[in-house]
Amino acid sequence: MKTLFTHLAGTTDLPIWSSQAQGWNHILVEQFQHPPGEEKSHFSEEHAICLSLAPRPVRLLQIKGSKTHVGLQSKGDVSLTPAKIPSYFRWESDDSCLQIRIASQFIQTVARETISASHGQVNATDSDRLELRLEFQTRDPQLEAIGMMLLAELKQEGIGGKLYIESLSNVLAVHLIRQYAASKSRFIVYESGLSERQVLQVVEYIDVHLHQDIKLADLATLLNISKSHLSHRFKQSIGMTPYQYLLQQRIERAKQLLKKGDRSIMDIAFLCGFNSHSHLSKQFRQLTGMTPKTYRVN
Repeated sequence: MKTLFTHLAGTTDLPIWSSQAQGWNHILVEQFQHPPGEEKSHFSEEHAICLSLAPRPVRLLQIKGSKTHVGLQSKGDVSLTPAKIPSYFRWESDDSCLQIRIASQFIQTVARETISASHGQVNATDSDRLELRLEFQTRDPQLEAIGMMLLAELKQEGIGGKLYIESLSNVLAVHLIRQYAASKSRFIVYESGLSERQVLQVVEYIDVHLHQDIKLADLATLLNISKSHLSHRFKQSIGMTPYQYLLQQRIERAKQLLKKGDRSIMDIAFLCGFNSHSHLSKQFRQLTGMTPKTYRVN
């Protein structure tokens, strides 16, 4: 992706956390902490979202394209810079923020899959022209929540797996389309979930590949539908997302292996698709209220 990101007086190029080396597709998530300073940015193929994490309000000057805004940026405030719009920022005190850059092509792909211009039919031409609205300072609890989940996953270095990141990326893309599309588009409401046969296909695939890093694209390809359709319709069918179901099944498999008592907890973690003993322990405790070791001896 062609980008220009120039830091000026008193700033640093390096984020304190970045998904750059974690292999996330379509999205880059970075946390920055800056002393007073200024910066210019121009992302030609990505939309940029900035979520303020500063504990105290920061006086911020923003220039995006031909528009200017000056105000106090508080924790939880969100700004959105659509692709191709050059921007300039200057802040007067220490600042902390989460920057999410999401590929504009990915947004277009999700738009073609999930929006309808008229009568429930996707108009490819309209979705290809879809643009996001520029925002200087807004409150969006859902966008903030998605951002904080991405930050938590970033700090755990993708411990939830690719399916979790893909799910969050899709949720973010759909939210941006629904709430910030420059042209009004109608979101498709799917009336029915997956068929019984389709649900069984997904369930059986997850059961066989439980130890692997299952991706949302794998499940969508299995049914020959889009990733966005799969997530929505799977949840309608069984009341949980593919990621929630996958996690539930991994914990159930871990319970079975723990009761047999002939494998180490580390081995069980890998056999159930967790990437470490601590990852299994954390998820196991969240779902059962006890550690794997406690469960084994009870």
